[in-house]
Amino acid sequence: MFQVIFNPISAAEMSVLPKELQLDLLCEFQVLPQDLESLGNEKFGAIHRDGRKLFRYRCVDYRIYFEAHPKGVIVHRVLHKNTIRDFLYRSELPMTEDEQIADAGAFWQLIDEGATS
Repeated sequence: MFQVIFNPISAAEMSVLPKELQLDLLCEFQVLPQDLESLGNEKFGAIHRDGRKLFRYRCVDYRIYFEAHPKGVIVHRVLHKNTIRDFLYRSELPMTEDEQIADAGAFWQLIDEGATS
């Protein structure tokens, strides 16, 4: 059975959103194992660092960052697009969004917080 697993931080991020928005995000976040193999859709992105592969899914005005798991996917963060965009503008890196995020240590700290909470 394919599952979408929210870590404690991503679950908390979802819980503060209005219920209608939560439902909209969950309805649009349709991810299947074969989607992770071919990311041709502009809604998907992949971030690589130190042998780790994290996926980004654009959904409404939010970005859902998740990782493949044997039972499905683990959602690490659910962030408003302006949060990441503001971070990228502050860092002033001349790369694509996914490349900038992959090189940003602060972003990976956000992701790793879920494992330690």
